[in-house]
Amino acid sequence: MAHHDSTGKPFTVAIVGGGIGGLALAIGLRHQGISVQIYEAAPAFAEIGAGIAFGPNAISAMYLIDPAIRDAFRRLATKNGFDEEDETWINFRSGFGEPTLIAKVQTGDQEKTGLSSVHRARFLDELASLIPKDIAHFGKRLLSFQEEASGKLTLVFEDGETAFADVLVGADGVRSRVRQLLLGKESVLDGLSFTGKYAYRGLIAMDKAREAVGDELAMNSQMYLGKDGHVLTYPIDHGKTMNVVAFKNKEDGPWEHDHWVLKSKGEDMRRDFANWGTPVRSVLDLMVDADMWALFDMLPAPTYYKGNVVLVGDAAHASTPHQGAGAGQALEDAFILSMLLGDKKTRCAGDIPAAFRAYDAIRRPRSQKVVSTSRTAGATYALQGEARDNLDEVGEELLQRYKWIWDEDMQVQAEHARALLGQ
Repeated sequence: MAHHDSTGKPFTVAIVGGGIGGLALAIGLRHQGISVQIYEAAPAFAEIGAGIAFGPNAISAMYLIDPAIRDAFRRLATKNGFDEEDETWINFRSGFGEPTLIAKVQTGDQEKTGLSSVHRARFLDELASLIPKDIAHFGKRLLSFQEEASGKLTLVFEDGETAFADVLVGADGVRSRVRQLLLGKESVLDGLSFTGKYAYRGLIAMDKAREAVGDELAMNSQMYLGKDGHVLTYPIDHGKTMNVVAFKNKEDGPWEHDHWVLKSKGEDMRRDFANWGTPVRSVLDLMVDADMWALFDMLPAPTYYKGNVVLVGDAAHASTPHQGAGAGQALEDAFILSMLLGDKKTRCAGDIPAAFRAYDAIRRPRSQKVVSTSRTAGATYALQGEARDNLDEVGEELLQRYKWIWDEDMQVQAEHARALLGQ
């Protein structure tokens, strides 16, 4: 796909936020001949966290936005270390006693994606390389926006600068300023909900991990389930590093810290998992620097748009990571939204709300279902609720849990959105 000279449509788009969703949308809009500018609060495009996984649905969305995105993903992706684990998403195991296999969940699509993880920052660099440098503006933290009599939107940034556009997209993450303004909330934290869980995150050199738990457990993705917690390990950096996330239920009440990330909590982590099985304890003993992350998600927003302002990604539907599906939903958003804005029925700025109405109708139910089912998945992994003593039942649930997310036909989703645009 050649990059068009962006003069195809008589309206301009301002994207606030240069994460995966914002950049993917910018790439998609440029292919539709739509003029776009990106405003990022940080001094450069940057992602926090290490590994990020994408299911078959997300990889399909990448291809439909721009085959170069999928190519970059394939170049960067780390797969399981054993050939026979190629299709495996996660091996779910008992976290107490012996690491008995509870369920081997496989993606089973034509791509045989398995748990293909990429390093967030490197993937973002690849996305950034697909857009012209001059459309990205850094150090731009949105203060407010207003609609002028002309219908144009004026964006005001904290540094005093202003920008103008016909369309404003909030791709500014879980603490979204665009969402706060759009929904008329008191603070960027309104509508966010502490999920009762926190997670320790860290990285381990793979040779050390292999020494500690053996090749099979170290080099392939594993999730250890236990009472009130679960521990996820998988290879990143083309197998040189093990990514570890250890989730724990908080005993009581809200998150009482000002910060969502607390540095160097290794001692707390070892105490939290002291009575777990040998593989879990062996892995956690190797984590020198474990940070603790509070897990928040988003209560269902009543709408993803008003007028010519719209939300994508975490700004619209921040989720817990329990189904490895959050970033994939941002890519689905980017594909559907760029396709609707590029559609021949979207001729001018006055047609934008109809495009957003179709986007909202198609994307909101599915993305919000990902949020709610991710929360439920977290409860299943921590063996909460009734029948949780029956690991066979847990295994059955896990084998079914992801299908509706992965088996989504993105072309059909696009057709449904187009049909709504015609009404």
